[in-house]
Amino acid sequence: MTKQVELGKSWLKVNPIGLGTNAVGGHNLYPDTDEEAGKELVRTAIDHGVNFLDTAYLYGQGRSEELIGEVVKSSGKRADLVIASKVSPVFTDDGMKNNNSPDFLKQEVDKSLKRLQTDYVDLMYIHYPDEKTPEAEAVGSLKELKDEGKIRAIGVSNFSPDQLKRANQDGYVDVYQGEYNLLNREAENTLFPYVTEQNISFIPFFPLASGLLAGKYDKNAQFNDFRANSPYFQKGVYEQNLAKVEQLRKIANGKNASAAHVVLAWYLTRDAIDAVIPGAKRGQQVLDNLNTLDVQLTAQEVQDIDRIFE
Repeated sequence: MTKQVELGKSWLKVNPIGLGTNAVGGHNLYPDTDEEAGKELVRTAIDHGVNFLDTAYLYGQGRSEELIGEVVKSSGKRADLVIASKVSPVFTDDGMKNNNSPDFLKQEVDKSLKRLQTDYVDLMYIHYPDEKTPEAEAVGSLKELKDEGKIRAIGVSNFSPDQLKRANQDGYVDVYQGEYNLLNREAENTLFPYVTEQNISFIPFFPLASGLLAGKYDKNAQFNDFRANSPYFQKGVYEQNLAKVEQLRKIANGKNASAAHVVLAWYLTRDAIDAVIPGAKRGQQVLDNLNTLDVQLTAQEVQDIDRIFE
């Protein structure tokens, strides 16, 4: 039995290694998305004890949810799984906007349930704040859905520290999802103290910095997707990041582990973080990520990694 951790004060119990599914049906993010491979990826995860699946309407405008819904239904394991999804984006001819109005969020959650072929979602996030809805009012609408049994826990994502505090004024927020990795540690100062005090789980997105911290790339790698615009991959910075990953690789080699395992294991030593949701495109990557659970870092190694990525 894989060890389980509780997400914040939500009562949801998960394997600390979850699965981020933006490459499952996320045609708008990865133009070469293979839907059958995406379904196989989710199947492999479920069959090997990953019970925390993270999706969103944004990933393929609901297509990720539909594919996950198909796999989960045929698995017969819905009750064993913790499914997280996210609502708020609206796609228009002018691009993506966000709507946090209570009526809209409730409609979107109902659509999400249909796509996932389930009558409840374990964790529902507001994916992005909007310009005008008071944060506590938006979260209050999710609390009503929680009271109705349509969702089991409430999350917010991409909210600034002040927006998070306003969103949580009634203590309803269970989980916060935001950018955090060894190359971007700002959240340690701006968010970790508050979420720890409030017993809100912090789930980092881009935990492996789009594969960079996994040691997957070298100086000759070329990127023609969203990574081309990522600050981590810009000329000059990219080369410095590769040098840090090489130092990390030395620690990993000493443990017969990969750089990715060591990075993910390091995150799980942070008080604010209960679980991580590395993405994957192939089933083998999911199995590989699960090896993180076998990595035990010494206090000295935790400090050394801290110093490399100061």
